[in-house]
Amino acid sequence: MLCYTRQVSTVTSHVAIQERLQAVQQRIDTAACKVGRSASTVTLIAVTKTQPLDAVSEALSAGIRDLGENRVQDLVQRVTDLPDAASCRWHLIGHLQRNKSKKAVRVGSTIHSIDCLDLARLVGLEAGAFGRSVDVFAQVNVSGEPAKSGFSTVELREQARELATIPFLRWRGLMTIAPEHADTSELRAVFASLRHLRDELVTIFDAGTWNSLSMGMSNDFEIAIEEGATHIRVGRAIFGDRPAVPTGGHS
Repeated sequence: MLCYTRQVSTVTSHVAIQERLQAVQQRIDTAACKVGRSASTVTLIAVTKTQPLDAVSEALSAGIRDLGENRVQDLVQRVTDLPDAASCRWHLIGHLQRNKSKKAVRVGSTIHSIDCLDLARLVGLEAGAFGRSVDVFAQVNVSGEPAKSGFSTVELREQARELATIPFLRWRGLMTIAPEHADTSELRAVFASLRHLRDELVTIFDAGTWNSLSMGMSNDFEIAIEEGATHIRVGRAIFGDRPAVPTGGHS
């Protein structure tokens, strides 16, 4: 009886993830169409933090190929544990500690969280040591919230030329995290500001690659797409609420 219950739970979970993913893709299509864009210009990154391995495998079976993790150690574990790891594109979307930069360069396809000049230099050095170039985004604290990492818009303008010359970094564009409780007009202003900043810096960075905007999550990705997002980072809308963490004892 126990085995049967687990089998039904797995099937139900698989169907739920497929249905949520289809709903997210429909929302992407609608938002892109609204502003005359093709949905194919939007990369959906499934944020897998805290998710069990079987849920991540189910997302892969449903067609997801871009996966995002907040912490380097979790990203390394995913690459180790997932049978289909080699077919995925891995995105580090959380804060990157300096002492984790070597591991991040080794396993991450793209690092979205280069938040200062010193970190950019270090990641470039680590990438060079591995003999490879790494796709990176500059994280910008557009809203100026004290608790958030990222370049200020002033810092990025001042340091852009130096950032652009760091070897082994392929700058793709900019990333930001919108304020958690912002209303629609505030969200739109933050996302539009990031787009304007990207457009302003296109003559400094390589115009052939400097065209991406990583912005928008489960609650706001439609607004982000309308304002030009090319990469959206979606977890809860695909996987549902975060799984409960066992606390011990008897159930």
